[in-house]
Amino acid sequence: METCMTFLSFLVLLGIAYLLWRVTDQLPDLIFRLSEVQRDVAEIRRRVMDEDAGEAPQGTTGGAGE
Repeated sequence: METCMTFLSFLVLLGIAYLLWRVTDQLPDLIFRLSEVQRDVAEIRRRVMDEDAGEAPQGTTGGAGE
């Protein structure tokens, strides 16, 4: 019984090591993709801020004084 549990524990340990190896193997690609997404979001944000800044003076009509 004890050898069976030892063998199963060894198999579980091998499975965990394999999964960790696969995750660390993909980590550089994942970091690159996240940085690309972050750059795209920053660019979209900049465009929206520029559009809002360009439209604000034209769209102001006096607010509460109308």
